Order: sequence, then C-alpha cells, then structure tokens
Amino acid sequence: MSKSVLNVAIIGCGGIANAKQMPSLVKLDTVELVAFCDLIEERAQQAAGDFGIGAAQVYTDYQELLKDASIDVVHVCTPNKSHAEISIASMKAGKHVMCEKPMAKTAEEAREMVETAKETGRKLSIGYNNRFRTDSMYMKDVCESGELGEIYFAKAHAVRRRAVPTWGVFLNEDEQGGGPLIDIGTHALDLTLWMMDNYEVKSVMGNVHYKLADQESQANAFGPWDAKEFNVEDSAFGMITMKNGATILLESSWALNTLDEDEAKTTLSGTLGGADMRDGLRINGEKHGKLHTIKPELGAGGVAFFDGETESDSDKEASLWIESILNDEEPVVQPEQALVVSEILEAIYQSAKTGKAIYFD
Repeated sequence: MSKSVLNVAIIGCGGIANAKQMPSLVKLDTVELVAFCDLIEERAQQAAGDFGIGAAQVYTDYQELLKDASIDVVHVCTPNKSHAEISIASMKAGKHVMCEKPMAKTAEEAREMVETAKETGRKLSIGYNNRFRTDSMYMKDVCESGELGEIYFAKAHAVRRRAVPTWGVFLNEDEQGGGPLIDIGTHALDLTLWMMDNYEVKSVMGNVHYKLADQESQANAFGPWDAKEFNVEDSAFGMITMKNGATILLESSWALNTLDEDEAKTTLSGTLGGADMRDGLRINGEKHGKLHTIKPELGAGGVAFFDGETESDSDKEASLWIESILNDEEPVVQPEQALVVSEILEAIYQSAKTGKAIYFD
C-alpha cells in the first residue's frame, strides 16, 4: 500500500473501544483516527474528542460513515450480533477491517466474512489480542521450534470464580449469541489452536449449564446480576477431537465455584515436552535422563524494560495489524483461523442441545 498514514474509523465507541482499541491506535504515527460512530451520539462525540484528529467526524449510522472514501480501515467494536453485518459492509465499501472477538454471532456469518474478504481483496483480522502477550509469543516460538514434538493433548482455560459481566449486553443471548463460551472461551480456544497450528477438526462434544442465573450473588466482582436479564449460560465445556487424533478440552465459566481460576490460558502436551501458563509460563520435558521444568524470565534484560517502557498486548496487536496493511502482509490473526474458532464454539452449543457429537465432515 502506497500510503504511509492510514485513516481509521471506529464503529462502536463503548468499553472495548475505549479500553483497548483507541488508546493503542492513537499511539501510532501511521494512524489518524478520523471518524467515530455509535448509536449513542454522545459516546461518539466523547471518543472523537479524546482520540480523534481535529476534523474527526461523528456518526450514529455506520452506513453514512462508510460513504467516506478517505477512510482506509474500520475497527468494529459493537456487540457480537452486528459484527458480520458491519464488517461485510465495510469491506464491500473498500475498507480493511479489524473486528473484535468473537468473529461473529454465528459460524455462517463468520464464513460470509471470510468470503467477503476474499472477494473484495480487503484485509480482515479478529481481535484476539492474547496472542500478543509476551508469554504467548514465547510459547509460540517454543511450539514452532519443535521442542514439544507433536502436540496431541491440550486444555483451553477460561474460568472465573465470580466475575459475571453485568454491564452492556453480555447477558443477552440475542445480542451476543451466548455467555462465557463465546465471550472468554473464545480467547482460550484461539490461543490453543494457534499454538498447536492445528485447525482440522473432526468432531466436537459439549455441555452447557444454566445453573446460577436465578441465584443472588452479592460477591460477584462486577456487582449483582439481574436474573431477568441473565439468559445465557454461566458455564460451558467442550471436547474437541482433531482429524490427526489430537484432543482439546475447553473449559469456560463466568462464575464456577472453584479455586482453580484461569483465563485466556492454555496447557499443551506433546511427544517431547509440554508447556502451560498456569503459574507463569512453564516448559517441561526430559533432559540428560532427568525430568525438568523451566520458567523463562520474560521481559527482562531489554532496553525498553530498563527504561520502564513496555508494549502491551493491545499495543502490539494494533501495531502489527496496521503494519500488515501498509506492507501488504497477512495479519497475525487470519480470518480463516478465527472462523474455525467460531465453528467449534457453535458446535459446542449444538452438541449441548442435541446430546450428540457434531461432526465437521
């Protein structure tokens, strides 16, 4: 791409845009935030004032925003229900798209997004920012080096003890498509598949639980939930069998009664060694006839660390995404990979409803 600075628009100026997307984008000298859209005009105006250039435009209708031919990139930060609709329209309008996770509410919509990216030649990526953590990138290097051998068993961890999100539309099945499985389980599953570099699924079995919605919980981290609004699952679990025989166990919950909490983590077991993120990053295996476990020292020893400057996972995600457009390279999170995540999540929900395994072929 011949441009050195990209004009970026934000559609959906709520929590994820303010906490993650806009603060990271505004740090880049290759980006100008030129347009902001939200159904609540005051939120778009606030975002424009906080992050936009002086002439930034404000919209309440994303279709009007897409008419601006000067916009190069759109970041979609809306509820899951509108991810596909807005992303597809944006690509058809000639924009590259970063869509927040999960890719879409349904697998069918996610497939339409992939097809639109191919048809239009626009770049599409999904906001799986946990790939860009220091421990994640180190673990990925370990996997790619072959140190673990063939990874044939893994666990994807997304478990909270009492942290049901009580703001926005998180508890609304129509808007979101589900609860913790599609909200935080999606991150853990993406990390696991990416580490294994295995996207060939044979079958999926799952169970989904609606056990806690009608209970009052004053101890919830985000305040008591309203039982009348809580119409998604509180926990979901899946077993994924890959075509090469590998097995993945996925656990996800917003409010499980357990002390074994972990979120956006993965555990890997291979023929030569294993790795996990349960107590910091740990690599295990056998050397010189003895079992060994190492905990790499991540982040220490560099100039940025010495200067007290660190790059967050969201900053790195934004930087590499924009570079992929400017350099015409594949984004780190490829849409075909994110599609498989959506297909597995949907299969877990389907398996729970039918009581049967869902086969992909």
